[in-house]
This record gives sequence, structure tokens and C-alpha cells, in this order.
Amino acid sequence: MARRCFYSFHYKPDNARAAQVRNIGVLDGNTPVSDNDWETVTNGGEAAIKKWISDQMYGRTCTVVLIGSNTANRKWINHEIVESWDSKMGVVGIHIHGLRDLNQQTSAKGQNPFSYVGYGNTGKKLSSIVKCYDPPGSTSKERYAWISKNLASAVEEALQIRKDN
Repeated sequence: MARRCFYSFHYKPDNARAAQVRNIGVLDGNTPVSDNDWETVTNGGEAAIKKWISDQMYGRTCTVVLIGSNTANRKWINHEIVESWDSKMGVVGIHIHGLRDLNQQTSAKGQNPFSYVGYGNTGKKLSSIVKCYDPPGSTSKERYAWISKNLASAVEEALQIRKDN
């Protein structure tokens, strides 16, 4: 049975890369949103965005943060990470900079988004416990193959980490 996961990513630059990962099919992900739908959500202001995120996370067990070159420390990415962690969901990061976009371009590797989010009253960052994977390979095809093969096990590991913390 595929796990029900929420995908978090920087929409504009990484939507095509994220779609590749979502289409692998080893996880049951939240429904993709179209450009028009996302514009409608964002035009509704912060309350509408928070409600949309909450609705999308409902019934999910893990959040997979798909990390592009500018994902780290974005307001809504941080919000999704915090909401996931506070809701006792597993959280894992996968770098997607090596996947090609619709223009057949890759991008620069982004920073670990969990380095910007603290947890509890410890003063520690989530990066000290949440895994963040950089798929090996020199081509988009090789990196995609690694993600396809390892995504489900990364989610299972994230669930165990959350259970233990």
C-alpha cells in the first residue's frame, strides 16, 4: 500500500521537477494544483493559503519536501514543515535540482530547508534529525532512477524518525 504523502516545493521554478517525482507512483500524493488554481488560492490571502495547506495535509502521514535551488527558508515551505512536524507527520527532504525541467534544464543545488526550522524548546534545528537526500548520479535520468528506487524507503525512515522524536 502506498503511503499518503504531502509534497512541499517551491511552485514556480520546481513544478515540472516535482511532477516527475509525484508521477513515480510509489506514494499517494496530494492532488497537483494548476497554475490557475494556485493563483486563486494565493489571491485569497494568508488565511486561504493556510486553509488550502491544511486541507491538503489532512489524512497524510508524511511530508516530502522537494528541494530546488530556492526552496529553503521560504515562508510557506517553512510553514508546511512546521505544520507537518507539529502534526506528528514524518518529514523528509529530497533534492531535485538535478532533474530536468520542461526546458530540459537542471538548476543549482539548494540549501537544506530544515536548517531554518527549529523544534521544541531545544534550540536545535530539524536538520539535526530530519533526513535530506541528494540523489547521486551525473544525469537527470540517474537521479530520477535513485528517487524512484528509494523514495518509499525514505518516507518509511522519516516516519520512524518522527515516531522516535
